[in-house]
Amino acid sequence: MEFKPRLVAFIALVLQTVPIVLILHFSAGHSDLICSHQPIVALTGDDVILPCCLEPAISAGTVEWIKPGLHPKYIHVHQDGRLEYQTQNPSYNFRTRLFVDELEQGNVSMKIFSVKLSDEGKYRCYIPAVHKDAFVQLVVGSVSSPVVKATNSTFSGVVLQCESKGWYPEPELLWLDGEGKLLSAGPTETVRGPDDLYTVSSRVTVEKRHSNNFTCRVQQKIINQTRETQIHVPDDFFMTQSTSSSPASIIGSVAGIIIIISIIAVAIVFRKRRKNKIKTSGNRGSNDETGQNKQQSGSDGAEVQPLAEAGVTEKLRTENTESEHGGGGSENYSRAGDTVSCRGGKKGRAANGRGKGNLQRCC
Repeated sequence: MEFKPRLVAFIALVLQTVPIVLILHFSAGHSDLICSHQPIVALTGDDVILPCCLEPAISAGTVEWIKPGLHPKYIHVHQDGRLEYQTQNPSYNFRTRLFVDELEQGNVSMKIFSVKLSDEGKYRCYIPAVHKDAFVQLVVGSVSSPVVKATNSTFSGVVLQCESKGWYPEPELLWLDGEGKLLSAGPTETVRGPDDLYTVSSRVTVEKRHSNNFTCRVQQKIINQTRETQIHVPDDFFMTQSTSSSPASIIGSVAGIIIIISIIAVAIVFRKRRKNKIKTSGNRGSNDETGQNKQQSGSDGAEVQPLAEAGVTEKLRTENTESEHGGGGSENYSRAGDTVSCRGGKKGRAANGRGKGNLQRCC
């Protein structure tokens, strides 16, 4: 009789215990490991959490975080209540941790400190107790604020330059006016450095507007990051630049240069002509002097010739007189001989008193 109550009590205890064990076993076997389906974005230098948990919540026990393609592949292995440092990849030493106090509630998320660009990639979380795994995508970005300055100006406006360094992934650059409208700018210059970070720069020519406020915006849609810088261009700057670079001033400057060049050219030509004129006048003076000398020599000969001719005429007259008057002709002939002597010299005096034959010899 005493055996029956004990048997009944044992059966009752078994009936109470078995369902609990079955429920726990069933729950553990059907727990799902749920991680973020959206990429987790982090900026370099920040801390980031890769969220994962077991649902329904159970104690995880051993947790393994792995990065496929990396060697060694283990990022963080939590076993028997502690981190297995021997299996951890050296690049993650002292940069990872689990929320140990929440492992009993199924929280198996991992935190990474001081994120690097090299941390980007796909991570796998594995729970051996339930033979479940899941993946989380980590996207790492890098940003910086753009620097804007006014470089120079043209007749059409002021040239603004914007540059932003240290971006990842590759961003895009936009110009906006004071009302938020896009400005037409030249192509963006993009350079990727040895650290895999991008530098973008662009220029735009702006005209004077109501507010003269302009914005350079650099944005990256994958990491959902935007940085922008605004610049205000004073009215005086526009006035000074536009006045000095207006079409009228340019035309005036060109005209002034042309006038100066023309004056210099005219002065050179005038000076050259003056030198040629002075040289020509000197040559003419020499030629005139030579001509005068020649003319004087010719005139002296011309004076002698008429005298000779006059002497011949005088001789003929004397000869005629002698034939007419006889003795008085000797004196006249002698005078004629003296006249002829200015050309004939001694010949004229020798011919004095000899008659007609000597006259022909003299001629």
